[in-house]
Amino acid sequence: MDRLDVMRLFVRVVDTASFSKAAKIEGVVQPTVSKHIAALEARLGAQLLRRTSRGLSLTEAGEAFYEATVRLLDEVEQIEARVGRGQSAPSGRIRVAMSAGFGRMYILPKLPQFFEEYPDITVETDISDHYINLIENRIDVAIRIGSLSDSSLVARKIGSGETALLATPGYLERKGTPATPADLADHECVTFVSGGAARPWQFREADRTVTVDPVGPIRTSDAEHVRVGVLSGLGLAQGPAWLFSEELESGAVVRVLPEYAPDRHPIYAVSPSGRLQSSKVRVFVDFLVRAFAQNRHLRLS
Repeated sequence: MDRLDVMRLFVRVVDTASFSKAAKIEGVVQPTVSKHIAALEARLGAQLLRRTSRGLSLTEAGEAFYEATVRLLDEVEQIEARVGRGQSAPSGRIRVAMSAGFGRMYILPKLPQFFEEYPDITVETDISDHYINLIENRIDVAIRIGSLSDSSLVARKIGSGETALLATPGYLERKGTPATPADLADHECVTFVSGGAARPWQFREADRTVTVDPVGPIRTSDAEHVRVGVLSGLGLAQGPAWLFSEELESGAVVRVLPEYAPDRHPIYAVSPSGRLQSSKVRVFVDFLVRAFAQNRHLRLS
């Protein structure tokens, strides 16, 4: 390996906090990783990593070297783009994790405009309705909706969305329109399931939050199936209004109990902690902020 390759390997070890995981990602054996990192430390005359029974951590010298290395590797990428293609715009591949429905409706349709601005960037999507490990899956940025439970991520709020209770006019004509959250006990619900458990519905009533456990004929772990279930008249569902934006405009679905709607939920772009964000990722996230600002279902509140 040349020096740049060893520096990339060092960054991979830090990002994964594991020699074995870094080796697996890079397609080499663990002893090779250990040998190159040891040689790097010997050449620098400084210990970069602490190895303990709890794992790996950076020394003070390691932190400084890591930050400088990430910055340098990004600059090298940009220099190669300028020399090889005669331009200074960001280039390279971005791996983006997102949910299927949100990507299909609000990110993929915007990419032609993004590629007009940045023709030398390619976007590779990793589609999942469940949160994945960004480092192990080599994700540069993930789009996450709702409150973040992982405080180690570097997050930027790029939008927000309404949570709404929705149904078709046909269902409400058949079953009646609930007047309060308590009335939902008499209704059929299309329920979203996460980790095998039904996600409770939340409503704002005066200055308190009211929780309802939905019960109905269908439970699903896929947001698009919730959408189809509602449109098929199977029952009510609480979910993001953006998932039904076209149907809300056309009247194919209507809001129910809007006076009890909870606060808007945040939309974040998140990256692994400790990683300096590359210019290609920065321009992509900036682009999403501008695109979401033009949509009333997604703009920052």
